[in-house]
Order: sequence, then structure tokens, then C-alpha cells
Amino acid sequence: MGLPSTQKAAVKKGSGDTATVEVKSLDVPTPAPDQILVKINYSGLCASDKSLLHDEWGASGVAMQPQTQGIAGHEGAGTVVAVGSAVTDLWKEGDRAGIKWIASVCGKCEFCTNGVDECHCPKQLNSGFSIAGTFQEYALTDARYATRLPDAVKDEEAGPIMCGGVTAYVACKRSAVKPGQWIVLPGAGGGLGHLAVQYAKAMGMRVIAIDGGDAKRDLCLKLGAEKFIDFTTTKDVPAEVLKITTYGSHGVLVTAATKAGYEMAPHLLRPGGTMVCVGLPKDTSIIAGAHPIMMCMKKLNVVGSVVGTLKDVEEALDFTARGLVHPILTHGGLEDINRLIEDMNAGRLAGRAVIKIAA
Repeated sequence: MGLPSTQKAAVKKGSGDTATVEVKSLDVPTPAPDQILVKINYSGLCASDKSLLHDEWGASGVAMQPQTQGIAGHEGAGTVVAVGSAVTDLWKEGDRAGIKWIASVCGKCEFCTNGVDECHCPKQLNSGFSIAGTFQEYALTDARYATRLPDAVKDEEAGPIMCGGVTAYVACKRSAVKPGQWIVLPGAGGGLGHLAVQYAKAMGMRVIAIDGGDAKRDLCLKLGAEKFIDFTTTKDVPAEVLKITTYGSHGVLVTAATKAGYEMAPHLLRPGGTMVCVGLPKDTSIIAGAHPIMMCMKKLNVVGSVVGTLKDVEEALDFTARGLVHPILTHGGLEDINRLIEDMNAGRLAGRAVIKIAA
């Protein structure tokens, strides 16, 4: 099909907390032999995009690299419009494809070949971090690591599952909470939290949602939470969790990148419980865990979790294809990214923001 020579893209402007994105006209790239070019129909807006655009992780040595051309975004869903010469056996024009945070892996290292977790490939490329992301009309990605989207999942839902969905799903798995056991989800009404509520419910877990306000209460209960704790009106959240569960929860997912969230989490657990670290704070002084006496006496587990493998993404999408998990979406365009980031910072953004990219 004929392709335009130029496209619209949201490009980073400035640095730090005052950084914004500006919609510019850029050249449409051409795929290398092992790449596909995807016309991005929708891209989710992740908190990680905000952190990269605002240089929040600079103290940890994590910042957008020049190769991105200032284009963030890693939750893309769209249509293949050009196929590299070496991968015509994998893709054809018109196929639907998803672009993820992990855009490419080497396929040769220990992590790529252990059959368990290629997410730690040292040569991986990341959308919006080390290569140009999905806040553009046409994005390149590694054909061997792109995700084939199921017919039953719309692009606007598939995009947010490329990172937010699979992150929530894998974190639920990492919690080791079994069907019928309790899991606590602080920030349950947020972008990751509302997806975790649905995945946990679909996996048979009993969900205690923590968030603030009636709107968040209604959303969490609608999505499948069994109990809701409003942190704005509950003086002692751990005591309330203990009251509900008798001995404490079996697992807790820390999706909010706050000091308060990480400090409270161990106190929500029963002996042998698991704290899953998901949110990535900009404050380098925040530590995950508890005093060694509590850790030892309660035999607590503290684990980290980051996105998911190619297979994890397929599994996460399948929950949506079967009607079990649906992102709650706030829609916008490329020109709305700055406003949506402001809403995210202010806690006004319900569910997940999704950007309509292609006209």
C-alpha cells in the first residue's frame, strides 16, 4: 500500500518536571530486513512514559536515549503496513500487531534461551527508551518480537495490555496467591490497579481494593473487588485488612511508586505472605521490605516484577479475548498527552489513558 513520506509524532520538549511533548512532522521510517512498520492506531499512556518524559529516573541512570528522537510510548496497537525482506514468512501487510516496552531481544543469551524469562536480555531494545516509541503514526519494531493481536481484542484495548495489562497479570502470578486466597491492591482504581483487580478476580483470588473516594470504590467493586478500603477515611488500613482476613493477606501488589505504599505493604501480609514490587519511584531513598525482625518473624517474601515475556503478553490478551479483563479507558489524541499527564500526576485519571494516533 502507498505510504506517506511524513507523519505526526509527539516529541519531547524541555527537561525535568516542566518537559512537555510537541506534535511535529517527521519522516516515515523504512523497515530494516528484520523489522515491520506498524501504523499505530492506538497507544496507551503509561506512568513510565510520564517518568521518562519528565526525567524522573535520572538519578538511577535511566533516561530517554538519543535514538528515541524524543518519541515516548510503548503500548502500541495497529496494522502492519510494510514488512522487511527477511521476515516476509512471519508478517504480511494488513496483519494486526502490538508493540511493547520490550521491542527486541537478542534471542541468544541465557535469559532468551532458558525458556522462562527473556525480559532480562542485556541487549534488549525498549520502545520510548532506547528506540523511538509509539507516540507516532508509524513505528518500527522487531518483527520477531512483535505481538500478533487476536481478532477478538480491539486496538484501543490491546494497546494498554502491551504494558499495563501484562504488568498487572504477571505481578498477580508473582504474588503466588492461590485461588480463594486474599490479595490486597493499593491504588486499585488506577491505571495498573484497575487491571490487577480484574486479573486477580479472573484468577480466582479474593480482592481487597484500596483507594480513595466513592468513584474509586464504585469502580473497584464493579470490576470484581470483594472488599474496598477507603484510605482517606480509614485511620488504620492494616488493622482493617486484618479484620477482613483474620491473619492478613496472602499477597499485596505495590503498583503506586510512593514511599507510603512501600512502607505499608509488609504490614498488610500474613506470615509467609508475598509483597510484589511493581511501581518504580523517582525517590532513590525508597526501600522495599521491612525491618529484618518483621521479615524474619513473619517469613515474608519480597519480589520484584517487570512487564512480561512474549508468552505472558499472549496470555494477558487472552483474558480480554474471553471477555474477562477490559481496560477502563480515557481517550485523547497526540495533542492531549500533556493534559493527560497532568491529570495522571494529580490523580484525576480514572483507569488507563489511551491515545488515538492514526486518523
